[in-house]
Amino acid sequence: MTTSLLFVVRDVSAAAHSYLNSATNGVALSTEFLVDALTALDITATSCAVSVVEDIAWLVVEKKPTHVIIETLWLTSVEMQSLVSEFPSVHWIVRDHSESCFRTLEVDATQRIYDYLKIGVEVMSNSVRSMTDIMTIAANIDVSEDLASYGPNVYPIPERDTIVPRTRTDGVVNIGCFGAVRPMKNHITQAIAAIRFAKTCGLSLKFHINSYNIAGYVDPVLNNLRALFSNAPSQFELVEHEWMDRSTFLSLLETMDICSQTSFTETFNIVTADAMARAVPIVASDCISWLGETSKHNPVSSVDIACAFEKIWNAEVEEQKLRLLRQRSDMKIYVKSALKVWTDRFGR
Repeated sequence: MTTSLLFVVRDVSAAAHSYLNSATNGVALSTEFLVDALTALDITATSCAVSVVEDIAWLVVEKKPTHVIIETLWLTSVEMQSLVSEFPSVHWIVRDHSESCFRTLEVDATQRIYDYLKIGVEVMSNSVRSMTDIMTIAANIDVSEDLASYGPNVYPIPERDTIVPRTRTDGVVNIGCFGAVRPMKNHITQAIAAIRFAKTCGLSLKFHINSYNIAGYVDPVLNNLRALFSNAPSQFELVEHEWMDRSTFLSLLETMDICSQTSFTETFNIVTADAMARAVPIVASDCISWLGETSKHNPVSSVDIACAFEKIWNAEVEEQKLRLLRQRSDMKIYVKSALKVWTDRFGR
């Protein structure tokens, strides 16, 4: 039987039986990129979005996959067991997109991993570190470590005839620290580093983030960021952007002088990949494994991060080009390796 992969993304806005992936979050985009890449390699793969678990069974009957890959840990153990029992010939996989430390923000993530493994469901990670942790979890309950697997992300690297560093605005630096506002994203340290750098270099700063407002809720990360800038000199500005469609976001990203992503934990980080694709210099932490050492800095040191910003800002044009080319090379090497993982297992 020919291998056929069905990736299932949870999208609360998905209409019943439409199954079009309309989500714009990192997981949904990662899945879309992966399916496109596998399809280009003649591996039968499709992605569908569901808003309720009941639609998964309908999809399995309709699509007849050999493997179903549920993106993220959103199914309860009872729901997963029901699907396994109804379709025993299907190979069921749950693919997670988080490191262990990030999963602890979800109340029952670890218990769900145990429950999946106990019923023979493979738990796939998009990072080697996370896979290694799940192998330990499997060993705790005497389940085969083979149920812990690696399924990396990929990214469509756009072709570019030339790499041209962005023309800067005199006296103003725009630093993009985009992505979900969460403690592990380390916004506050990066913001402090940005202010330190701008002050040292005599620059006005625009520090860009994604933001949101929910009536009656005070987000602690946002609240601290707002306090940092509201009490700082006026030339240091926090610029908040509501979530936007992908093309609008990419256009905004292209206006940044630096993309800062020195997170405490990452498995891939699409914002960083987007910055690479849009020729924006990156400052990141070593959690983003696909990046080379040039771009990696200490996430707990605002001084180290500020020095990285300063080095990028003061670089000559040829040095800037070299950095941007190196970022692209890092991604090309990673994607080649990632696709080999998938083709070695699922290729014809």
